[in-house]
Amino acid sequence: MESNKTFTMIKPDAVANGHIGAILDKIIDNGFKIIALKYTALSAEKAGEFYSVHKGRPFYNALVSFMSSGPIIAAILEKENAIEDYRKLIGATDPTKAEPGTIRNLFAKSIDANAVHGSDSDENAAIEGNFFFSAFERF
Repeated sequence: MESNKTFTMIKPDAVANGHIGAILDKIIDNGFKIIALKYTALSAEKAGEFYSVHKGRPFYNALVSFMSSGPIIAAILEKENAIEDYRKLIGATDPTKAEPGTIRNLFAKSIDANAVHGSDSDENAAIEGNFFFSAFERF
C-alpha cells in the first residue's frame, strides 16, 4: 500500500548544520517508522537525474549544485496517511511561512536551503524511494 509510505531527504544544509538527529527524532516522535535509511551523497549527475522533472526551469542548475554540495540522508517512511502527514510535519517550502514547530520552521535557513524534501504524491514517493533503495535495503 504505497499510500502509507513516503520518501524524504535531509538536505545538505541540514546535514552540514548538524540537524540529522533532531530531524530524525521529530520524524519518529510523529509516528513514522523508518523502513529504509541511507547516508550518502549525490553527484551532480545523480542530483540532475533525481530532479529531472525540473530540468529547463530557472532554478534547476542551482538546485542540482546545492543537492550535490554535501552528504544527505535518504529515507523511506511508513505511517498511515504518510504523504499528507509528512508534508504537514515539514511545513511550507519557505521556512518563514512554515508553521511553528515544523521541520522547516526549526531547521531551514531559506527557501532554497530548506532542510528536507518530502514526496508530494504516492507515485513520486515510489519513484523517489526506488531511486535510492533496492528491495534488500527496506525493512
